[in-house]
Order: sequence, then structure tokens, then C-alpha cells
Amino acid sequence: MNLRKLILTENACYKAGKKITPKGIMVHSTGANNPYLRRYVGPDDGLLGVNQYNNHWNQDRPDGKQVCVHAFIGKLKDGSIATYQTLPWDHRGWHAGGSANDTHIGFEICEDGLTDASYFNAVYKEAVELCVYLCKLYNLTEKDIIGHYEGYQRGIASNHGDPKNWFPKHGKSMDTFRADVKSLLSEGAKSGETEKKKYYRVQIGAYSVKANAEAQLAKAKKAGFTDAFIKYD
Repeated sequence: MNLRKLILTENACYKAGKKITPKGIMVHSTGANNPYLRRYVGPDDGLLGVNQYNNHWNQDRPDGKQVCVHAFIGKLKDGSIATYQTLPWDHRGWHAGGSANDTHIGFEICEDGLTDASYFNAVYKEAVELCVYLCKLYNLTEKDIIGHYEGYQRGIASNHGDPKNWFPKHGKSMDTFRADVKSLLSEGAKSGETEKKKYYRVQIGAYSVKANAEAQLAKAKKAGFTDAFIKYD
């Protein structure tokens, strides 16, 4: 994951200063054919590129709307993929159009023309990795992740169809997305278990007389440390 930060401090949502305890993650897609992050994130930090229309979301009410999400995923000016955190993760966002604003971290994936498999696969992978990061950060699981349309079905979000309008075009769904998050979380857990099996060696002492060292070794083995040994330097 290529995670960067540019907090939208001029957005009225950020200025509201309300906090939440994240209990879930909501996946959105922008619904507009513009994969470049500079459309939504600004001002230019040298990587984003200049938004010539200055219609990014780092203003009080972008496009006259009360909207703000915690992150965007899309293209930098050089065409590479990145995630930009745009609100503190525990800040109450304006992304769901319902009560999910009080419980969910929301992020947008910048849509393109919806037919470029290479771009889709790159941002999908980035989104999975972002969700894994957030799950670890807030002790969540893949079961706590929903799409905007699923939020509407549950009565906690407005009537939007994203990202269902895009994922199936490339053989994906929110179910496969959750499965991919679960798989990556499991890989991390296995890696953590391996790390826990590291051992730390304890030295009892150093002796200039060999007989004293052998006597101490005998005491250690008698105490149950059968793999104790003498190392001569």
C-alpha cells in the first residue's frame, strides 16, 4: 500500500471536529470518469499534480455539498497508484448519507471509464490493503466491511449503488473483496505467529577458571536447563 496523508483541513466536515469510535469500513467509488487523485485531494503536494479547476475537496463545501471521506485511492500525476488519507481515521466523516457516518470509516476509489482491467486491479489491491491496515488498527474483521449500496440495504446509508456498478465488470464483488481482506489478514496472523517463536539466549556468567564454569554448568543442568552449554572465547 502506498499510503500518504493530506488532511482536508478547509473542509467543513474537518472543522466540525466530531469524533467516532470506528466499528466498520464503508467502500465507495466516485461515480465519475476521472482516476486522478488531484480531482479530490489538494492542493498539489508535488505528487498529485495541479487541479486546474481548483475543485478539489479541501474547501468548505466542495461543489456546494457537505461531503468528506477519510481517504481516496487513485492515480498520482505520474500514473502510479496511491492512497491519500484525508481525515483522521476517528473523525466523523460525511460519506454515507446516514447513520453509518457515526460508525464507519469511509473511503472513495476514483473511477475511470470502468473498462481498464489494469487500473481496476491496481486500485482494488490498494483498497484491500487499506482495509487490512484499518482492520488491524481498530481490531476489525472483514465482516465489518461493507459497500455503500450495502449500507443503503441496511438502512444506514443513502441510496447509492457503488461500488456494485464497477466491481462486477471485472469479476469482483464485495463478497470477493471481503474474502481477499480475510486472506491477507490471515497471512499477517501466520507471520506474527512465526515471529513469536523467536528465542532469546541467556548467559549465566563468565569464568576465567574452567572448573568454576563446569561447576556452574552442572548446577544449571540440575535445575532443569538440559540444553545449557559452555562456550569458550
